[in-house]
Formats: sequence, structure tokens, C-alpha cells
Amino acid sequence: MKREAGAKRARLQALAVEWSLDTDATRRLADLLALVSSDQRAATSVRAPAVAVDVHVADSLAALPWINVPSRVADIGSGAGFPGLALAIARPGLQVDLVESVQRKCMFLQDAARALGLAGVQVVNSRAEDWARGDGAERYDRVLARAVGPLPTLVEYAAPLLAAGGMLIAWKGAPDRDEERAGERAADRIGMKPVVTERVHPYAGSRAHHLHLYEKVGPTPPEFPRRAGAARKHPLG
Repeated sequence: MKREAGAKRARLQALAVEWSLDTDATRRLADLLALVSSDQRAATSVRAPAVAVDVHVADSLAALPWINVPSRVADIGSGAGFPGLALAIARPGLQVDLVESVQRKCMFLQDAARALGLAGVQVVNSRAEDWARGDGAERYDRVLARAVGPLPTLVEYAAPLLAAGGMLIAWKGAPDRDEERAGERAADRIGMKPVVTERVHPYAGSRAHHLHLYEKVGPTPPEFPRRAGAARKHPLG
């Protein structure tokens, strides 16, 4: 147990150096890991802090080079709060909305944000499509999606939420050229374009981690967002 705690502390310190995190941010990341470890409502099978510090925290922070402060960010399908909570801790100037459709998960996210003192975090109990038809329409500079779905679906979720010039950042594993082509076709139909697919190495032993970035370059067609579930069942690509 002491060895694992020491490994977690060492990794957090290394991440603090890598991403220029202050002492308060490092402490809050440790507190977030403790919450995920102890609260069964956290939607993840990776709970041990010594492992989650890499699998969740380091992986989330890999997007920091593409996120400006201040800006407004939506984390869709937020689950246990990664990447949204980790990024809100790392960059306090962000306004982060955690968009999650499952109420039980939202309860954890709300309690975690409150316990961590994250005033810039809002939990939105909604599907991405429904949120984009209401207050979430075209209000975000960045939309984040980690372990949510295939690229064509993510592009369709993101476009109605993004302001002009905003970007989708999607976490993926090894490149799948068929999925990438489908993402490109979906993007072309909905006012988006692929910008870059970036290989990232968030931690030792991470394999084939990639971030896919798409920019909103045109208006969202009036028929979008489609009804809830359509983007997953009948993807554009």
C-alpha cells in the first residue's frame, strides 16, 4: 500500500512538472483519484490511484496543448469525469460542462466537483443531442469525447455544440483507416473538417494513443442535431 501511494505521488509530481501544474492543482488531482477509488458511483473499472493516475489523469492531460484558457469546454459522455474534471483542475480558467445522460453518474460528478471546489464546472444531465437543441447550442470552444463512440458519431455530436472555429478532440487508440474515412465523410456533411491525428504518449506503456482533432468550419445544417440515438444507430459516415 505504501509503495503504491508513493508511486502515485511520484507520478503526480512528474505530471505537475510536465504540465506546469501548481501545488493546489496537484493536490486536487490526488483528491480526485481518491474519490474515484472510494466512490462506487464513479463509472470506471480502473479505480486504484496508482493505476488511474496514468490511465485517467495523464491520458486526460494529453489534450492540454490544444485547449486555450479561458475557453468553454463540453465533455460529452463524461462518465467518471475524465477528461473534464482533470482538465478543469489543471487549468482553473476553463469553464467545463460535463454532459452525461445517466443520472447516477451525474450525481457522482456533481458531488466530485463540489468536493474539489471546482466553481467552473457544471454537470449537465442530458444527451448531447438534446443539449445541442437547447442551451448548449453553438456555445463551446472545445468538445471532448473519450471512450464515447466512433468518429462519425462524435463529429455529429460535436458540430451543433461548437461555436464557429471550435474543435472536437476525440481520444482513440490505434488508427482505423475505415473509421477515419467515415469520420471525414461525416465531417464534410456537417460543417466540420479533420485537422490532425496526433500520436500521444501520456504514460510509459501506453500503446497507440491518438487524439483526433476536427474544426468547425461551416454552419451546422438545419436538420442537425438529429433525434437522440440516431447518430449512433445510423452514423453519417
